[in-house]
Amino acid sequence: MFGYVQIRKPELKIKDYDTYRSFYCGLCSILKDNYGILGEVTLTYDMTFLIILLSSVYGMKVTKSQERCIVHPAKKHKVSVSEATSYAAHMNIILSYYHFIDDLNDEGSKKAYVGSKLYSSHFKKAARRYPKKAELIKRGFTYFSELESKNPSIDELADAFGKIMMVLFNYRKDAFSDYMKKLGYHLGRFIYIMDAYDDLEDDIKKGCFNPLIGYDGDIDSYVEELLMAEISEAASFYQALPCIEYSDILGNIVYAGVWNRFDKIRLDKGDR
Repeated sequence: MFGYVQIRKPELKIKDYDTYRSFYCGLCSILKDNYGILGEVTLTYDMTFLIILLSSVYGMKVTKSQERCIVHPAKKHKVSVSEATSYAAHMNIILSYYHFIDDLNDEGSKKAYVGSKLYSSHFKKAARRYPKKAELIKRGFTYFSELESKNPSIDELADAFGKIMMVLFNYRKDAFSDYMKKLGYHLGRFIYIMDAYDDLEDDIKKGCFNPLIGYDGDIDSYVEELLMAEISEAASFYQALPCIEYSDILGNIVYAGVWNRFDKIRLDKGDR
């Protein structure tokens, strides 16, 4: 369900792209240190956005280094890590585990079953670090799963997923907490709607549930309207936050990058 909150690379300055990649590599490094290869493969653009956002809002100290990895064995690359990187790594594991559980409940696939077993111990480790967050996310996914069995509307499901994202974005209880939660909520709704749109054709072929199936009208325009409403709300709360450092990267993601997949889907449809 993740991977939609990313940069629009052609519109990003080279120095900002290098900074973004360094945070992305930083998350990969922390995931590997804490959870090995299984941690690395859960790496997402979405959590990189959260790291950069939290680092900017709270003016976190960023530790920079040069490292090699499996992907870049011959040459060292820039790695940036802040306090938010460790937090995002643990949250990423918790979300990945529940993603497998959700897929297992929906489709009963072998892949989801194996994934849930492989990540069970890692999930427990992450949950011990953030027990309150883990419990809130568990409740959110439990409700989400129960809701899916009741033939819900896309608005109801987007609401449920948005509330899960609220938990992730509510990093500290302070003056910025409400803005962070509301940004997370609307971004979560955007992600869910985008994911439903992205999966629509495959779900129709497989006979799987998708809240967009059966819509009687121009589905592309309908989804675009839904997405625009959510990202507009998310952007308004983002603008209320004191994001000075990395503002060019964050703005690129919020105003352009989140539309990458939608544009690709529309382009692919036009080529048929």
